[in-house]
Amino acid sequence: MNDVTEPVSATLAERAKRALGRRNLIFIGLMGAGKSAIGRMTAQALGVPFVDSDHEIERVSRMTISELFTAYGEEEFRALEARVLKRLLRSGPRVVSTGGGAYVNERSRRQIKKGGLTVWLNAELEVLWERVNKRDTRPLLKTENPKQTLENLMRARYPIYAEADLVVLSRDVKKETMVEEVLAAIADCKKAETP
Repeated sequence: MNDVTEPVSATLAERAKRALGRRNLIFIGLMGAGKSAIGRMTAQALGVPFVDSDHEIERVSRMTISELFTAYGEEEFRALEARVLKRLLRSGPRVVSTGGGAYVNERSRRQIKKGGLTVWLNAELEVLWERVNKRDTRPLLKTENPKQTLENLMRARYPIYAEADLVVLSRDVKKETMVEEVLAAIADCKKAETP
């Protein structure tokens, strides 16, 4: 097997960049879908800045996401998240990865839809579980049966995520393959850029 990572097609990246225009590209999906990793690589391919909204929330609050959930609860966390997203989406183009619950929050969802082109990284339960069960940093999975909790989150959130402009299947393939699929989806997107 060849361990050399293959570069993303420059032509495809250019087509995607033209289709994106001045808009932001916002990744949504459940924890473990690859929003941060694929988002960062997509930003690099497009030659635009990348911002992880969870990292930005931690930076401005000087607390981890888990600490924020513990200290203030989910409702207060979502209010902070909405404020941070509003600020991040004011200008573009940039690639933004969001927390798994951001798009579910109605206020944040309105800001995200207004702020750019949305890409849902849609993943099956087993793919997500394989990715998230190794770390104990997911506050919503600190339950008696975390895999069942993850499945419940899928049932509740997937119909809302389905409102995204673009959907790309997240699965166990090379990250470069996922980035190519995201870029192809952007390049083929028919949603017109709003001035």
